[in-house]
Amino acid sequence: MEDFKEILNWYILTGVDEICGEKSCDWLNVAKDTQTENKAEKRSETLNQTATTTRPATTLLAQENAAACNNAKEICRQADNLEKLRKLVENFEGCSLRFSANSTVFGDGNPEAEVMIIGEAPGADEDREGRPFVGRSGKLLSKMLETIGLKREDCYITNVLSWRPPGNRTPTDAEVAVCLPFLRRQIELVAPKVILLLGGSAANAVLENNDSISSLRGHFLNYVTQDGKEIPALASFHPAYLLRTSTQKAKAWSDFMKLQRKLKEL
Repeated sequence: MEDFKEILNWYILTGVDEICGEKSCDWLNVAKDTQTENKAEKRSETLNQTATTTRPATTLLAQENAAACNNAKEICRQADNLEKLRKLVENFEGCSLRFSANSTVFGDGNPEAEVMIIGEAPGADEDREGRPFVGRSGKLLSKMLETIGLKREDCYITNVLSWRPPGNRTPTDAEVAVCLPFLRRQIELVAPKVILLLGGSAANAVLENNDSISSLRGHFLNYVTQDGKEIPALASFHPAYLLRTSTQKAKAWSDFMKLQRKLKEL
């Protein structure tokens, strides 16, 4: 008790003549709580700073991709024939793949073809020569077409992408989205009776789905143009896959026979 009086006297001598509250306070625990709150605030500030620096960059990239897509669509409206579209694509700078590729690989073949063949992207041989399906895959494709009475020059052949991804890597969704308007315009200008999609990536991009090639192949689905015209589309394995997996050639042969029958019906 005497100690308590001494403490009170010391407070009075130092000028303390008021109390801050009517209830006692455990200042030791308050200090700990304050430290915890400060740490939480610092973590929150760090997260906010990270979000501030990251989100604008992500948003900027998304805005650039959206702008490139819109630009591609505007360019396509200017092309009333394939040759004009080819030149516009060659000068297009909205896709970064253009700057790493050796050449722009546009469509090739009969501009009035009944069959339009679409792959995913150019490979090394195609990038070197500037034409789609000219390597080993192209040779196999030509042989497969011949078995159903078609020649390569009778068809119109192209890819979803006009430029080779570095190292033949899988294209990003943004790269596909930027290049799709050019492909869709090619389809409109050629106006084929049937579309043959080679590989899951090409089928997914054109048909706008995420189904596997195993489930898509062998079935005719409808591709709808911007003006509402429906074109039957058949998916099959990519020739490059067949070169690696010869056991699937029988299924591909079955798909090509279905293509032949469809052409006779139309």
